[in-house]
Amino acid sequence: MVRGRDACWEHCVLVDATRQKVRCNYCQREFSGGVYRMKFHLAQIKNKDIVPCAEVPNDVRDQIHSILSTPKKQKTSKKPKVDHAANGQQDSSSASGGVHPNHGSSGQHGSTCPSLLFPRPSPSSQPAVDDAQKQKQDDADKKIAVFFFHNSIPFSAAKSMYYQEMVDAVAECGVGYKAPSFEKLRSSLLEKVKGDINVRYKKYKDEWKDTGCTILCDCWSDGRTKSLVVFSVTCPKGTLFLKSVDISGHADDAHYLFELLESVILVVGVENVVQVITDSAASFVYAGRLLMGKYTSLFWTPCASYCIDKMLEDISEQEWVSTVLEEAKTITRYIYSHAWVLNMMRKFTGGRELNRPRITRFVTNFLTLRSVVIQEDNLKNMFSHTEWLSSIYSRRPDAQAIKSLLHLERFWKSAHEAVRVSEPLVKVLRIVDGDMPAMGYIYEGIERAKVVIMAYYKGIEEKYMPIWEIIDRRWNVQLHSPLHAAAAYLNPSILFSPNFKTDSRMRNGFQEAMMKMVTEDKDKIEITKEHPIYINAQGALGTDFAIMGRTLNAPGMF
Repeated sequence: MVRGRDACWEHCVLVDATRQKVRCNYCQREFSGGVYRMKFHLAQIKNKDIVPCAEVPNDVRDQIHSILSTPKKQKTSKKPKVDHAANGQQDSSSASGGVHPNHGSSGQHGSTCPSLLFPRPSPSSQPAVDDAQKQKQDDADKKIAVFFFHNSIPFSAAKSMYYQEMVDAVAECGVGYKAPSFEKLRSSLLEKVKGDINVRYKKYKDEWKDTGCTILCDCWSDGRTKSLVVFSVTCPKGTLFLKSVDISGHADDAHYLFELLESVILVVGVENVVQVITDSAASFVYAGRLLMGKYTSLFWTPCASYCIDKMLEDISEQEWVSTVLEEAKTITRYIYSHAWVLNMMRKFTGGRELNRPRITRFVTNFLTLRSVVIQEDNLKNMFSHTEWLSSIYSRRPDAQAIKSLLHLERFWKSAHEAVRVSEPLVKVLRIVDGDMPAMGYIYEGIERAKVVIMAYYKGIEEKYMPIWEIIDRRWNVQLHSPLHAAAAYLNPSILFSPNFKTDSRMRNGFQEAMMKMVTEDKDKIEITKEHPIYINAQGALGTDFAIMGRTLNAPGMF
């Protein structure tokens, strides 16, 4: 473990040299196996025994991800060059898709996770080849590109988990492989793939009986009259699409939505459903309450991502926050509307962007403000540099206004404060929107966000209480449910953490969830027996392996 050569050491510390144990500087998790495994943790690459870091800054995550995706340079051999024909044969074999071990696993949303030992080859990390073979690969790349362009296929299709699998399968067939025809695609192959999906569907249904499942209700609207609702079912094995329904004209009818949700629950099986998640529209809130009134064993909860986004929206409506966000947008709007200024900015920031687009504009505004704060010195230097001062832009009134704003102490004071207040909630949002099951982390994440905000204001109530009131209003009224408390209680990394104190609300939430979900007396007796064993970490739960697994493994991972 050579510390001086690896950039990752800036973000972790060595705890035990004998076991090669290192600790993350951001979430304080410890890993055995050295800095290499820490890189996957910081890059937020999910693996069966590595928990992605939820607190790593975006720029650090991107840097480590770039290091992992960059192939190592091959050392130049000092031995005489061997027979060219042998080399050509070897290169041809590796480039034409000989057997590559596929040890990756696909996440809930279709993303692939490279194995620690056998990373999947990607188009950006192809093996070294001679000129002739390189020409073949360039020609193949162009033909694939032409196929995309000619058929108006979105470039995002290249991110599909099936894209490289398709290319590898074609390469393994060798020269002479004939692609399936139009008729074959629409007939026999369609039936075969449909059969595979049905087999997977059956496996998921069997999983629902063992682990329970969540029904996701995702609403889409064109902003005018068209409204769709998409139903899917998720469990530890993955997520399965059920159906989509046009609810145009009924989006505000709570009784219609109740009957629609009920029909989906009956298809999945009432005994299999743990919770139903919808958005926070008044009609869905009322429909959710009707569901819990009729089916007492299940929970209805609003979308956590939506509620946290609404917290950020409420914070952005504070007068001082609204002012600084608008000023930051003025800066970025000016820079991105002039190509020469934008190129100069990228030169001073090392290629880093200020605009950080996300799905919702409130998250985007805070992430963009954070980028501006990070680049504070670079932006000031840019607008004071001789290259800028000698340009025609420097003499224009709009540019002079931007320069004055960048040297305004009040702007930077408010910008730093807004970033420090919003960042804890943005971190929770990253957990919720990630591939890892988030239910066991939401309760603790919200509580930790409030503690961090209070600590930033040094416990001065008149400063932190307005932010707390915004969070509590959304959390207590909309988002919080006994299920969140129970999930946190059953998460060993939280329950046994020295930095988290279990409160009565968490314990009561666990009890309430158990009474609601467990109906058989024999199950109640079993839980009553096992409860003290769990909270006191007795038996196998107190072994070194179990203690290590508290932070290394996420609940529900296996």
